[in-house]
Amino acid sequence: MPRLRPTSLHVAALRIRLLRTRLLRTRVLRTRVLRSHVLLALSTVTALSLAACQRLRPSRGSAAPAAADDALRPLPAARDGARLPDRLDDSTYWRMVRELSEPGGYFQSENFVSNEMGLQHVIARLEQLAPPGGVYIGVGPEQNFTYLGTLQPRIAFIVDIRRQNLLQQLWYKALFELSPTRAVFLSRLFARPALATALATAPVTLSADSLMARLAQLPPDEAAFHRVFAEAKAQLVQRHGFTLDSSDLATLRYVDSIFVHAGPSLNYSSGSSQRGGGRGGFGRMPSFAQIATTTNEAGVNRGFLGSEATYGTVRDLERRNLVIPVVGDFAGPKALRAVGAWLRARDARVDVFYTSNVEQYLFQSTDNWSRFYANVGAMPLAPNSAFIRSSTNRGGFGRGFGGGSSGPAGFLMTQLTSSITEVVSGAQAGRVRSYGDVLGLSKP
Repeated sequence: MPRLRPTSLHVAALRIRLLRTRLLRTRVLRTRVLRSHVLLALSTVTALSLAACQRLRPSRGSAAPAAADDALRPLPAARDGARLPDRLDDSTYWRMVRELSEPGGYFQSENFVSNEMGLQHVIARLEQLAPPGGVYIGVGPEQNFTYLGTLQPRIAFIVDIRRQNLLQQLWYKALFELSPTRAVFLSRLFARPALATALATAPVTLSADSLMARLAQLPPDEAAFHRVFAEAKAQLVQRHGFTLDSSDLATLRYVDSIFVHAGPSLNYSSGSSQRGGGRGGFGRMPSFAQIATTTNEAGVNRGFLGSEATYGTVRDLERRNLVIPVVGDFAGPKALRAVGAWLRARDARVDVFYTSNVEQYLFQSTDNWSRFYANVGAMPLAPNSAFIRSSTNRGGFGRGFGGGSSGPAGFLMTQLTSSITEVVSGAQAGRVRSYGDVLGLSKP
């Protein structure tokens, strides 16, 4: 077939098609370039955001770094060459809590707060026996903080037969970490946010008496109660990564509610008789506020709420994960021996063991007391290691304590100390057979 010469109309049509194709290609190219620029910008923003989040949020399983304006204070050097950590990461801390513990047991009281007014009366003696940087073992709730703040151990283990006490210690841990000052701590503990607001510019030398007097005037704040619980839960579960089940969280909320509704008048008898073996009916029990405002024999408040410095020492130990709560029976087969094995592996030795009046209960059974002293004897002990115990006037040591403006004069309970090795060796040799024998080896 003969070739047809393209007419001007054909040429024009071809040119239009070519221009249209070029235009479409240009649009596609521009769209692709624009899309690539947008994707590049989005990926850059995402990377920067993730990096910022990593700086602001500690990774699960690692100890949370301190903020630049809330730096940790230096720890005292570990004593006698002990290889004790400066801090424990979260996963190690939680593993120790679980692996050192035994199944929970029974005690007749929920024991939300101590009933001992003489806590501070043995501190001067203990400071001579146990310089900073050692190992502390204790039992019960907040009374341990007074000894931690003044004796300044390198690490502490709080061993109690009740799992509720372990959870209460975790609750305290969260509040310490979230609260840079005593006023903020108390405002969270009792859901009285007005306290922190009113004392935001108060001098750091404000006395515990003043703190408690102002706290007593404030009603609980229900919204603050819910907010603080959510903050503490997030601190323990999200930030630290502790695996608390629904029962644990319910117990934490219950503990929180007792503090909020009782306020600073909370005492040893507070709580429900239906939970945790609680029992009411104890008479002449001092309140949280009365214990917080008591003093030593020289009239100086050396309790953990007595000064910002003492409070800060306890707070830093908590922030370093160096206060480890353990569920354990003093006469049980595992907890105390497991703590002892952990210490021995690090060339560390027990300096102070606070027993409250647990020994009195151990002597009420046939051989619990002997198993307890066998457990302690299996632990590595410092040469001057000391027991701290609490006794009423039935042991011949009772005397009145009137320290602090709120302290009930004549409250008959005192703290005693004794050599751990003397009591343990006495039990092994048959010289210690009763609680009276233990008190006979004790000094006020």
